[in-house]
Amino acid sequence: MGNARNIAFWVVLFLLILALFNLFSGGQSTMNSRQISYSDFIQRVDRGEVASVILDGEQVIIRGKDGQQYATVKPEAEEISDRLIANNVEVRVERQEQSGFLSMLSLWLPFLLLIGIWIFFMNRMQGGGRGGAMGFGKSRAKLLTEKQGRVTFDDVAGIDEAKEELEEIVEFLRNPQKFSRLGGKIPKGALLVGPPGTGKTLLARAIAGEAGVPFFTISGSDFVEMFVGVGASRVRDMFEQAKKNAPCIVFIDEIDAVGRSRGVGFGGGNDEREQTLNQLLVEMDGFEANEGIIIIAATNRRDVLDPALLRPGRFDRQIHVPNPDIKGREKILNVHARKVPLGPDVDLRLIARGTPGFSGADLMNLVNEAALMAARVGRRFVAMEDFENAKDKVMMGVERRSMVLTDEQKEKTAYHEAGHAIVGMALPKCDPVYKATIIPRGGALGMVVSLPELDKLQYHKDEAKQRIAMTMAGKAAEIIKYGEEGVSSGPVGDIQQASQLARAMVMRWGMSDKVGNIDYSEAHEGYQGNTGGFSVSAHTKEMIEEEVKALIEEGYQHARKILLEQPDQFERLAKGLLEYETLTGEEIRKVIRGEQLGGDDGDDLGSGNAPGLTAIPRTSKPRAPKGGGLEPEPTA
Repeated sequence: MGNARNIAFWVVLFLLILALFNLFSGGQSTMNSRQISYSDFIQRVDRGEVASVILDGEQVIIRGKDGQQYATVKPEAEEISDRLIANNVEVRVERQEQSGFLSMLSLWLPFLLLIGIWIFFMNRMQGGGRGGAMGFGKSRAKLLTEKQGRVTFDDVAGIDEAKEELEEIVEFLRNPQKFSRLGGKIPKGALLVGPPGTGKTLLARAIAGEAGVPFFTISGSDFVEMFVGVGASRVRDMFEQAKKNAPCIVFIDEIDAVGRSRGVGFGGGNDEREQTLNQLLVEMDGFEANEGIIIIAATNRRDVLDPALLRPGRFDRQIHVPNPDIKGREKILNVHARKVPLGPDVDLRLIARGTPGFSGADLMNLVNEAALMAARVGRRFVAMEDFENAKDKVMMGVERRSMVLTDEQKEKTAYHEAGHAIVGMALPKCDPVYKATIIPRGGALGMVVSLPELDKLQYHKDEAKQRIAMTMAGKAAEIIKYGEEGVSSGPVGDIQQASQLARAMVMRWGMSDKVGNIDYSEAHEGYQGNTGGFSVSAHTKEMIEEEVKALIEEGYQHARKILLEQPDQFERLAKGLLEYETLTGEEIRKVIRGEQLGGDDGDDLGSGNAPGLTAIPRTSKPRAPKGGGLEPEPTA
């Protein structure tokens, strides 16, 4: 369709240019003829110097006997044909078929057509309809109906507190008298704040589905245009549409695109965006009351919004929509698993426990990936193994089976990951070890996974120190096995994670007695991508780095001490990983105790070949970030 439209445009343009060329070329003879007076023309006729004449109304085109061409205009009532014939002048008369109006129309029609074609294609380029070239100021808000699928609060799970806040808005829309009789007023707006994928847009649709009122949806970027004043006009038009359909809900997604603080940054703000924001502020709480219109907006950047937008009277309620906890994740998995046939071995609570930090969108993707994997192998239902494989794929990426590793690289990876697992299981404040693998996934050659029993809301100093020790255990293991000169670049991810956690302890959490209870995160250049903020003295920077280095060194020495105290367990686990590539947490514990894992020949694990181990399927791998298998640095 797009190609045909482009071809039609160029064909029409070519025809218009051809018509203009013919029009101007037709009158070229008149334009090129030298104008003479009428009296001069009569004298030339009497002298016999005129060979032929063309009479076109009052226009007279003369060709002399010398070959030159002239033109003149005769008086309207003058009749000269008899005089011309008497002087042997060839006379030719052009028929006058067009009136003055038609002549003018034929002259201007190509230009009018060209302008019309340009407006049509500009309209198409701008999106057509209300948002086209002649409708820049029209709102692009779309009226959402049940054709797009009705969503209710039953489809939203894991964010019960946010639902309770929004259910009251539904009651306002259904039964406003219940609140107005006590002097209560319907809220002007609700701002949904939370990380991406937590269900902010789904919550807004659920409100519309429950209340049964018109629901307009628009993105913050739809207001912003290259022409100053267009965004403000669209805001006015949007509220005019909403007033005609009141009571109704207007949902503005990603409102930070238009609601950023005014006058912030170098060189001031953007005039178009600021005018749009000013109009939005006036429409939400100005002189005219917008009764029955509730504005619901969503953003994950509340810190950049203008303070005038956040005050009561505009967004009366600010509802935090966080990532779900373990109970919330289980409810979300139940919602998304309704249309998926589950096998008898599927335990959604176990899956929820193994997905800390997942948002609602991540869990939906997890269920979908599990269903695709089950369909790929021809199952009639989705088994627990499919969920495990899908979880590993979502968390860590696809297995890199094509990567060619030498025996030396595999051995170093096995000892590296064995060091993480031994230290992690020896330290009581570390999360339980879930899996260990030496199969490359994503950017890591191997990893050890630690999953918390419950969601962590805060960190303690001793717990953070033990996490640093577990993180540095990979490098300690390599040095113990291969010496100082034999260490590889494998611990690069471990060092990065340990440095981030140690800097958070020193600069944000006040866990260093030497530095004190001061937040230096903004003052430290380069910390977490920060390039500005307050400056600090060179002495303070040096003190911070010394404390960070001391914490990491303390963790490294602690890990080294544990590995030197348990050389047999360390060796058994490394050889077990080298032989079978992947071990679960329970199998790891059996290996380091020297127990058999169901082998038929009864050989002991202490022999080094570990023939009694039961291999875990290579498609079922653990979760861990690059490096040592620790989760990213927590937020205080």
